[in-house]
Amino acid sequence: MEHTTYKSPFLQEAQARGYIYQSTHSEALDQAFLEGPVSAYIGFDPTADSLHVGHALCLMVLRLMQRHGHRPIALVGDGTAQIGDPSFREEARSLMTAETIAQNSEGVARSLQQFLNFDGAESSALMLHNAAWLNRLTYLDLLRDVGVHFSVNRMLSFDSVRQRLEREQGLTFLEFNYSILQSYDFRALNRAEGVTLQIGGSDQWGNIVAGVELVRRTEGKQVFGLTLPLITTASGAKMGKSAQGARWVLAEKLPVFEYWQFWRNTEDADVGRFLKMFTDLPVTECERLGALEGAEINDAKKILATEATAICHGRAAAEEAAQTAIATFEQGRLSTSLPTIALARHMLEEGLPAYRIFVETGLVKSGGEARRLIRGGGARLNDVVVSDENQTVTLNDLSEGVLRVSSGKKNHVIIKPE
Repeated sequence: MEHTTYKSPFLQEAQARGYIYQSTHSEALDQAFLEGPVSAYIGFDPTADSLHVGHALCLMVLRLMQRHGHRPIALVGDGTAQIGDPSFREEARSLMTAETIAQNSEGVARSLQQFLNFDGAESSALMLHNAAWLNRLTYLDLLRDVGVHFSVNRMLSFDSVRQRLEREQGLTFLEFNYSILQSYDFRALNRAEGVTLQIGGSDQWGNIVAGVELVRRTEGKQVFGLTLPLITTASGAKMGKSAQGARWVLAEKLPVFEYWQFWRNTEDADVGRFLKMFTDLPVTECERLGALEGAEINDAKKILATEATAICHGRAAAEEAAQTAIATFEQGRLSTSLPTIALARHMLEEGLPAYRIFVETGLVKSGGEARRLIRGGGARLNDVVVSDENQTVTLNDLSEGVLRVSSGKKNHVIIKPE
């Protein structure tokens, strides 16, 4: 991770929060931020119909830019999505249809609106779609205008490309063009919007440097690149992933309570770091909270969960999720705010073995995993430990018309027969 000493307020705070992994021309970039508002962009390819927690660091950096008076640009990659980013993937993505790309782009746009202010006022964020210019390109014009500036030897040296070539799957010519199109995006945004900085994950370093070089060669301008660190938990897990799948930011994809609970489940060693990265709280306060020990660290986790959820879903929804947690875990009440799953009534009329209940809720992925959970004492129905994996669960087991299903101490859903 980079350890440059910055003078500009934005880069100083970005560094203090742990956002900066690597940058090009660090001193010149720092000077650019000192001299006036900087326009920077991050691309979000619509590979799904919602962003997830894995995108949160990029979103927080754009938020920080906005707070410091700079202009963040969120680029929805509905053009580049037609190819698919091969960076550090073991095999090629399946090509999406135009309808899927359009649907996913709409979900990505709504996700971005939850984190950034697009009101058109000073320092307003700007949302653009790269299909607007990429779909107009002709192949020969792209080769003559852009391709001539790319060295195949250098492209082959990118870690993301080299690792794919070392595998049996190889790299298709279609995917090989992705870096060229991403570089074209940078130049298009520089020309149209005065963008001088591209930000991305550390896996995008090669693509970003290629864009910086394209603008220098064709426009005679100095522009910059900045990458963010790959976030893993203290135990080594990739940020945003869990046994239940991606932690989506749209409420229809993931209930607000589950989003809150994801942050509440942060490992003790990560609390201070995640407070700095994923909330707007002052850095000094994040460090104070992260240094708490014993039972007090749980209070810090609740603050992390509420603040991170407020950024994504609004303060009211975050406070409701926090109150739901108190009612559910500390006061033992059945809360209607817990995620609810509909189950066909006839299934409970006939009766289901207990392990099947956990599979139906999605708390586990398989019957084998459910059986192991039960044998380990981590499965509960209406707060009663399940001791027999084959015990029959019927409508008679409902409480207040529902069945609360718990995996461990922190994962809960409600089954409602329909």
